[in-house]
Amino acid sequence: MFKKGSYVEVDENGNPIKKNYSEKLKKAPKYVFTHVFLPIVIVFAIIFIVSSSMYTVNEMQTAIVLRFGKITTVVVDREYELVKEQIAKSNKLSDIKVVKGKGLMFKVPFIDEVEKFSNQLITYKTKSGEVTTLDKKKIVLDNNAQWRIVNPALFRITMKTITNGNTRLDDLMFSQLREFIGKTKGSRLISDKDYVYDMTSEIKDNINEQIIDYGMRVKDVRIAKTEFPKQNNENIFKRMRTEREKMANKLRAEGDEQYEVIKANADKNASIIKTEAYAKAEEIKGQGDAEAAEIYAAAYKLDPEFYAFYKTLQTYKSVLNDNARIVIDSDSDFAKYLFKYNLGELEQ
Repeated sequence: MFKKGSYVEVDENGNPIKKNYSEKLKKAPKYVFTHVFLPIVIVFAIIFIVSSSMYTVNEMQTAIVLRFGKITTVVVDREYELVKEQIAKSNKLSDIKVVKGKGLMFKVPFIDEVEKFSNQLITYKTKSGEVTTLDKKKIVLDNNAQWRIVNPALFRITMKTITNGNTRLDDLMFSQLREFIGKTKGSRLISDKDYVYDMTSEIKDNINEQIIDYGMRVKDVRIAKTEFPKQNNENIFKRMRTEREKMANKLRAEGDEQYEVIKANADKNASIIKTEAYAKAEEIKGQGDAEAAEIYAAAYKLDPEFYAFYKTLQTYKSVLNDNARIVIDSDSDFAKYLFKYNLGELEQ
């Protein structure tokens, strides 16, 4: 008895055919490999090959493509024209392709390798170094610089790593600083900020001329700290104190000299003013006396006898007092009023 929907295979005589399930079981792995596993492997292989043929360069990167260790392509954006010019001038690098841009790029899978470099500023702080100034003073300097990789192809060939770039930059920067500071007095190096800024700017330009072939460019050079060697501090402080005392004494002497000059000028001006004032006073006094004489003369012309009488009384008042005793002839003009009038009446 058979279930509904089922069927049985029969031979030509109508006898049921027995199925061999063991053969089907043997064919199952081949079926799974052909229809399931193999397609999955093919899909993954395609994805791997496609991904191996692509790479990305972001906004903060530059890149080079190497084939069997030789640079074939340079990917830059900011310094495209400079890199293109440098590579065109170089006989060894003229076959390198320069690509401008960012984002998704393509290469030959399994053959090409990609190396990426940062195009951001790299800050390098040098070790402290001792230098000698023009006036033979020892100074310890701490310096720092900011630089970037502008041509990754040249940088890869010459420097290879950022550590090597820092080392080369340190040698050049310290050499330049030692040369410039050797021409500068220590006091100016410490106190004159404008001079130090101009000096470091010139050092930066000089270094850039020397590292352009390394694919590097310095953005800024700074002296972070200047100090004297510890073993020389006491002597330096004594020397500075002596110099300041000499300067103070010189300023005091100049001040005293200016004081004497100013005082002499003031005394001279005061003497001139007094002389002019005295002359003016005498002139005014003479004018007053002349006017008084004119008044007296006018009064005398009006009544000479009364004028003589008045002047004599004024003389009595200024010369005679209660205890005065004089010996004089009664006929004298001076005494004529004394004998003619009573002295008490005259005072009234």
